[in-house]
Amino acid sequence: MAKAKKLLLIDGNSVAFRAFFAMYSQLDRFVTSAGVHTNAVYAFNNMLEVLLKNEQPDAVLVAFDAGSTTFRTKEFSTYKDGRAKTPSELIEQLPYIKQILEARGIKHYELKDYEADDIIGTMSRQAQAAGWESIIVTGDRDLTQLTTPHVTVDVTVKGVNELEVYTPEHVKEKLGITPDQIIDLKGLMGDTSDNYPGVTKVGEKTALKLLNQFGTIDNLYANIDDLKASKMKENLINDKEQALMSRKLATIITDAPITIGLQDVIDQPDDEDRLREIYTELEMKTALAKLGGAAPVVDTKPAKYTVLDDKTILALTKITTPVAFELEMLDDNYHTSDIFAFFIGTEDETFVSTDVTLLTIPEVKTWLEKAPLSVFDSKRNIVAANRLDITLQNIDFDVLLASYLLNPDENSNDLGRVAMDHDYQLQTDEDVYGKGAKRQIPADDVLFAHLAHKAQALIGLRPHLTSDLADQDQSELFTAMEMPLAQVLARMEITGIQLDQTTLKQMGGEFEQSLKILEEKAYAQAGMPFNLNSPKQLGEVLFEKLGLPVVKKTKTGYSTSVDVLEELKSSHDIIQTILDYRTINKIQSTYVTGLLKAVQPDGKIHTRYLQTLTQTGRLSSVDPNMQNIPARDEGKQIRYAFVPSEPDWQIFSSDYSQIELRVLAHISGDPNMQEAFKEDRDIHANTAMKIFNLDSPDQVTPDMRRQAKATNFGIVYGISDFGLARNIGITRSQAKAFIEGYFEQYPLVRQYMDDMVKQAREKGYVETLFHRRRYLPQIHSRNFNLRSFAERTAMNTPIQGSAADIIKVAMIRMNDRLAKEGLKARMLLQVHDELIFEAPTAEIATLEDIVPSVMDSAVDLAIPLKVESHYGKTWFDAK
Repeated sequence: MAKAKKLLLIDGNSVAFRAFFAMYSQLDRFVTSAGVHTNAVYAFNNMLEVLLKNEQPDAVLVAFDAGSTTFRTKEFSTYKDGRAKTPSELIEQLPYIKQILEARGIKHYELKDYEADDIIGTMSRQAQAAGWESIIVTGDRDLTQLTTPHVTVDVTVKGVNELEVYTPEHVKEKLGITPDQIIDLKGLMGDTSDNYPGVTKVGEKTALKLLNQFGTIDNLYANIDDLKASKMKENLINDKEQALMSRKLATIITDAPITIGLQDVIDQPDDEDRLREIYTELEMKTALAKLGGAAPVVDTKPAKYTVLDDKTILALTKITTPVAFELEMLDDNYHTSDIFAFFIGTEDETFVSTDVTLLTIPEVKTWLEKAPLSVFDSKRNIVAANRLDITLQNIDFDVLLASYLLNPDENSNDLGRVAMDHDYQLQTDEDVYGKGAKRQIPADDVLFAHLAHKAQALIGLRPHLTSDLADQDQSELFTAMEMPLAQVLARMEITGIQLDQTTLKQMGGEFEQSLKILEEKAYAQAGMPFNLNSPKQLGEVLFEKLGLPVVKKTKTGYSTSVDVLEELKSSHDIIQTILDYRTINKIQSTYVTGLLKAVQPDGKIHTRYLQTLTQTGRLSSVDPNMQNIPARDEGKQIRYAFVPSEPDWQIFSSDYSQIELRVLAHISGDPNMQEAFKEDRDIHANTAMKIFNLDSPDQVTPDMRRQAKATNFGIVYGISDFGLARNIGITRSQAKAFIEGYFEQYPLVRQYMDDMVKQAREKGYVETLFHRRRYLPQIHSRNFNLRSFAERTAMNTPIQGSAADIIKVAMIRMNDRLAKEGLKARMLLQVHDELIFEAPTAEIATLEDIVPSVMDSAVDLAIPLKVESHYGKTWFDAK
């Protein structure tokens, strides 16, 4: 049987919108000398190349909206009202996108009074009737209603190149309904992004439940009398016309009066001369390079390299200019990965070798330790070099850190991918070495050529990244915070923290006994033995044998997730037993077994800090995650196993008290919150007094304080009344009153939050006190949930990010202070707002004085920072 032909249908407006915001953080960089923005053109063109390469379609059509007026707006005048206005910087790029499509032999089409969706729907059905397969690419999940066995809808998830593939089976798995029922779902629940109402108080969960029961809206209304009397039934009856109208608005037309057919969209060859003209006008140098018309922003020179030996390497010690340097490893854990090669590059040539012992020749080692180096990932190279007994002291540029600050959304650890983000052509390590279990070192000629190109990239990208950092007012953040922090973190990782394996193994034995006792208890409560670690068997016991109410189902059976078990707590004693079992089992597997596996030959844990992972600037810890070691309940005793590495030493801990709330008080300028901190009042009791209308802190009960604390921190993260109610076990109306009471007490906090959302809408980003940016393209999303998340993020990022920056400054200054004082004390860990040290007992009194002093003065706020310190023979005792 002949292979079916393939039609690629692209939702032009939707994908262009996604392309624009995928590279929104680089909007100011993608501007031609004539002042034309090109970020959307660049991203759209790249996506198009990937799609054409992956799909190999026989025909392609890109559909665009013809305007804001359609048959839908004529039927419902406020249809799509309230959507954010399309940015002018995107509007100016749409004609260029269409010009590129024409030059690439790709048809684009729009139809008066209809939307792009309707064109796509009609063409997909034409293709299906002709025996073709269709692939639809869009950023709008509404188009998933078009899926059939012959029509697939690929929805952009992140940027424009990460796609979620919707087939009828995936729709059913994800939503629990068929593609045909999506319009009924929209009819019942409405759509805030398209601004049509649905039925009052009917959300997605209720709508899905009704459709699972009745199948369609028509059948629901035909059997409306079967529903028991309720407010929902009343709303369904009253809003019937709204539901039917909303379904009609949601329905994509599949027989629109289009004037094109399949033969009109057959893919045609590129007009390279025309493409070259467009790319030249738009100064798209990488695209031009692929046509052979020009070089990319930074020249990719031929792979010129010299292979070093023990005689020729000595000549490098005469180099005084900055050089590119990297120790090459295949695996992520640079504490243990084999170092199989290195390169040292100048502007003219790259020197390479697979013999890393050459770097330990005394003259070379001395030179390398002082040479000004440009690298990719300072910390990785510092730690790896330390394994060769080389101390890199003069790394003065890090491409990874610079790129991360410029766009924290793109946090790849592959130089090739980072280079591509900055319009530089370079193969990725994955391209050269492979991925996963198939990773391997290629032949020397391939390896050395790759290393030479990486060296050229490090040298060539530096001036462009330096300029971009200056343009974004981030030069100081880069040079005074992130670069020195990498040195500090590297030293902490190299030092590691001692693990008392005997103590930990003893704990493991005790946990094992507890698990056996809980297992037997569960068997008795269930009336039969079963595997507590099997969700399937547990589900059968709970919901079939014991007959407990089913809360939620998954595609594989009954859900036995924590939230389900918490909801069933009062139903049967076995539930608490299972929860206790899971808690201890997690401690045993994650912390006892996991930490024992992670301990290295020196008896220490050497975690890795990820400096470029989070969008807020917070550090993360992996291999193992030391920031997740429990701080309370049963798991806290794991901290007994962390001890000083030398006799007569202590573990010393200092942490910021309520740093995020203090940052909020400073940023918002709220006088009531600032006064509370200046007078060293209990901020949670202070808030409780207001929301419970109390006259004195003495009237605040522990439970009131707990609820006020949840409100304080919830507000920081933009929590809703629904979320607060769920978190602290109160009604939604009570939660709403709590939030209103909070804002009455701290009115400038509300003003601050409104201002941050406004700034995000206007600038596309928000900043910390230290000018760390977080870009929020979804602030303009048509999707209510995505837009709401972006708004909450705009509120909390300056707070969370500033707190993270403050502790980074404290770590840098603390490292300097320890050296200046000549102390033996060592900084070991950073765990959120806490710094952990080990020190001789004789130095503890000194640390009690200088650590809080340094941490307190890390930044000048309108209110004081507060630091609490503790120490003891173990980490447990020091907290």
